[in-house]
Amino acid sequence: MPKLMQVDPRDNVLIALEDLQAGETVALDGKRWTLATSVPRKHKFLSEARQPGDPVLMYGVLVGRAREPIPAGAVLTTANLQHDISDFSSTRHPHPQPAGVSSGLEAWRQREFQGYHRADGQVGTRNYWLVIPLVFCENRNIATLRQAFEEELGFAAPSRYRRQVAHLARLYRQGRTDWPASAGSAGLPSTLEDAPQRLFEHVDGLRFLMHEGGCGGTREDARNLCALLAGYLHHPNVAGATVLSLGCQHSQAAILMEELQRRDPAFHKPLVLLDQQSLGTESVLMDRAIRETFDGLVRADQCHRAPAPLSRLTLGLKCGGSDGFSGISANPSIGYTSDLLVALGGKTILAEFPELCGVEQSIVDRCATQESADRFVALMRDYAARARAVRSGLEMNPSPGNIQDGLITDAMKSAGAARKGGTSAVNAVLDYPEYAVTPGLNLLCTPGNDVECVTGEVGAGASIVLFTTGLGTPTGNPIAPVVKIATNTPLQQRMPDIIDIDTGPVIAGEATIEQMGEQILDRVLDVASGKVHTCAEQLGQFDFIPWKRGVSL
Repeated sequence: MPKLMQVDPRDNVLIALEDLQAGETVALDGKRWTLATSVPRKHKFLSEARQPGDPVLMYGVLVGRAREPIPAGAVLTTANLQHDISDFSSTRHPHPQPAGVSSGLEAWRQREFQGYHRADGQVGTRNYWLVIPLVFCENRNIATLRQAFEEELGFAAPSRYRRQVAHLARLYRQGRTDWPASAGSAGLPSTLEDAPQRLFEHVDGLRFLMHEGGCGGTREDARNLCALLAGYLHHPNVAGATVLSLGCQHSQAAILMEELQRRDPAFHKPLVLLDQQSLGTESVLMDRAIRETFDGLVRADQCHRAPAPLSRLTLGLKCGGSDGFSGISANPSIGYTSDLLVALGGKTILAEFPELCGVEQSIVDRCATQESADRFVALMRDYAARARAVRSGLEMNPSPGNIQDGLITDAMKSAGAARKGGTSAVNAVLDYPEYAVTPGLNLLCTPGNDVECVTGEVGAGASIVLFTTGLGTPTGNPIAPVVKIATNTPLQQRMPDIIDIDTGPVIAGEATIEQMGEQILDRVLDVASGKVHTCAEQLGQFDFIPWKRGVSL
């Protein structure tokens, strides 16, 4: 395994692929450096000395400037490197893009997945009934419905953690306090009844969303929530839905229906919409919700999986808990997966606008039309202005974990994050929470926040999300499988319960980006067909957080 890597020949930084010690001499491509400091694995050191204000380049772009004199062979830190980016404009400078896909594309054209075909032409990877509130006031009723349906219809298996608590309670009643040393529940007696047999064979489950929005905020947030929920109702993984409304909130049912019509004027799915203030008592509301939801499940069970071309897939592209290897292993790997799917006529969605800070001009140059370039620049500048208005900035994006594992500036983090989008042209630019309808690579304005971003990508139609991580995160989604992809093998070995795919072989030199990208697409087809359930699905990790742009009022 090599000790060093240079991503772009224009770079004046090198990446340590293993821990390097001060005074050690390292070599790459015939050049040698004696390290001025120790360089932890995943971190970067300078290949040439820098003076205060001098540019530092990585991925071929400006990622910061020296704060102080830095000798060659010295590790980069927040103390000696400050964030800086190149200026950008909406003027496109199109240039030939490198070939995104190598040979073998024809073989992929012959592949299919088994999906749920909807009347509007979309094809889902799962078949869910959705139960959602228009306002946080209905969360308790949603939770009550969840308990009733999941336990009685066989969608909730007995929890091993519940068995563990039951076991401890039984020991305590017996006067014992010698708790088992292990935190696990292996070998515990089953104190709960087995879950009943699944009643609806072709329904993958019910998904119950809860949120803290719908009222008390800006009208923009209220409409955005309705638009997001409309995206979930329109989503190919959803067979139908039950929507509970209080009645007086900002997020009105009429707005939801208006947004739904914008996405599908001929909306065909069964939709149960109930208003508590109109119906009166809670018992009347819940009785209607249960009976009509059950009727909807009977209809949903009539939809079966059938073959579909890969062009019917939409992939969300996301990174979270990133590290210094994200931009050289997992991110470019799913970037190649994205290029493959785009070449096959499918859709991919790249989001996280704060993590495109510093690569704006390259994105502009990749836009297929001037209209898309103009919109991207306008959204980026609006986002930056909103951040400044609350005394923040895009440069404050890296988390403590990011910095600790080698991502020193936002520009450095962003340059690696952008590689998730591969090399394909940008065919559409969307504002949150618009729905993706254009084949090819779509940009979607969202935060970098893991759950808010994934929530938005799925609301834009992502039927599967590819989520890269260097530090580990359990993030999942209620209706779209989230495939977790490790940037390094030690993470996969340490947290195997949340990691689906390991791209560590790229770091070790045992696999190419192209090989790993094809492996990922192969796994995507198994997940899409229901042959494989992701770790997040198996753990019941169903996160849902709408992005709130405004303030509470």
